[in-house]
Amino acid sequence: MEEKKLGWAVVGLGKFATEQLIPAFSDCKHSKLVALVSGSPEKAERLAAEYGLEAQNIYNYQNYDTLKDNPAVDVIYIVLPNSLHAEYTVRGAQAGKHIMCEKPMATSVEDCQQMIAACQKAGKKLMIGYRAQYETYNLKAIELIRNGKIGKLKLITSDHGRPLKPDQPEDKWRADKKLAGGGSLMDIGIYSLQATRYLTGEEPIEISAMKSSTPGDPRFKEVEENINFTLRFPSGVLANCSSSYGFFEVKRFQAFGSEGTLTLDPATDYDEHNLTLKTDAGTEEIKLNGNNHFAAEIDHFSVCILENKTPKTPGEEGLQDIKLMMAIYEAAEKGQPVKVG
Repeated sequence: MEEKKLGWAVVGLGKFATEQLIPAFSDCKHSKLVALVSGSPEKAERLAAEYGLEAQNIYNYQNYDTLKDNPAVDVIYIVLPNSLHAEYTVRGAQAGKHIMCEKPMATSVEDCQQMIAACQKAGKKLMIGYRAQYETYNLKAIELIRNGKIGKLKLITSDHGRPLKPDQPEDKWRADKKLAGGGSLMDIGIYSLQATRYLTGEEPIEISAMKSSTPGDPRFKEVEENINFTLRFPSGVLANCSSSYGFFEVKRFQAFGSEGTLTLDPATDYDEHNLTLKTDAGTEEIKLNGNNHFAAEIDHFSVCILENKTPKTPGEEGLQDIKLMMAIYEAAEKGQPVKVG
């Protein structure tokens, strides 16, 4: 297995794919980039030349299904606008390929279930790209909390925000509800939600929420700007979370325990993380050797395929987040708590 590298095709060549995911393959031990799928022939050809890919391994959205005839491709990584995830996952599975799909998994519970069913029917694995669950500092935060370093966990706060810039190509589709499925919650709020789930190791049982948008701001004709939500967990832990497309960039969480607090700020940056532990013993800045979490998640999936194991973040993980985000929207619309679980 040490020498076996699975071939990957990346579908969608936006900024995230070209600046983060594709370069990460150089750090992979079990995965290699072999194909590209794009609606821009010029961009695909330029990247293919840059990464030494063969010209016949460049595809577009019309001939996407012919990936089934390419034995060099074992895995398809879907990096498209949210509402397209379901279609390209189903078609990819029907082409006989394993599927990695970016988060959020889809824009509805029904689409998530369809994606899971399609991969099961094809006998192929499905994984959702939750990179924070493969990142060194986030993993350390989970370990410290589970090992009781801050005593009994009582409360989590988690906030993610950045200005939405629809004039930029990478943000234009995010202002379109049909493509995005929602606003800040569907894009960056999922990080706040995810943090509460992996830090507690629990699923919430009740959700309250409020949402708002700046009156007259043309960016938010279709999608929400701000959303705040509170989760109640079975152990009694509460989580206060926020996401915003309006305020200055923030990517943080804080865990409050009976004997200390833990802060990761930034928590979900691409390459910068600051982890602080405060207890009666004092304040400790924890320094770790960071990892390429994009390469880590890609290789994790390849190893799971090679060893026939279930990935850490399978389709069911993505489905759960969509169920919870739909409940957050419901609670915000109703103005009252929603029971979940």
